Amino acid sequence: MAVGTRLLSEHIIKKHSPHLKYVRIHSGGGHTAVIYAWNENLQLSDQDAFRLRRLAAGHLSPYVSYKVKPYDKLQEDGIPVRPELPESVVEAAMSRSVQQTELLARINRLFPIGQIAFNRYDAIHGTIHFDVYLNPGITAIEKELFQEYLHEVIPLGSSFELTYH
Repeated sequence: MAVGTRLLSEHIIKKHSPHLKYVRIHSGGGHTAVIYAWNENLQLSDQDAFRLRRLAAGHLSPYVSYKVKPYDKLQEDGIPVRPELPESVVEAAMSRSVQQTELLARINRLFPIGQIAFNRYDAIHGTIHFDVYLNPGITAIEKELFQEYLHEVIPLGSSFELTYH
């Protein structure tokens, strides 16, 4: 059983259910996630939904409560389109190791906007609190990209709060 990211979890689902052509997982934190999926006929059968729930319970993060919905509910649920990710972010997100010290080292290597330090973890809400010490001259766009990419490398079911210094 792996504690992983959105990308790693989607990869596991596609590996175990190759007939599902469209798979997207979204988590807003709080130890919850929604798996959106469709087969090649743009449908999600009750049987596929059941299999996805069983797969999630047995092969994805055991600390996350999963719901399963048809893929077309992404737009209705207001799920943002994910930007194209740099290869370094994809590689980090596909790693099966999410130890705190390794996660922080990985984030600091990936995002040269400054340094990020763990502040605390709110286990009740699944929120990781980070302190960010910015390098001079960082733009708002760089900060926004940093937040988008950070979302991809934190564990599924978690969210984060950043305090800039």
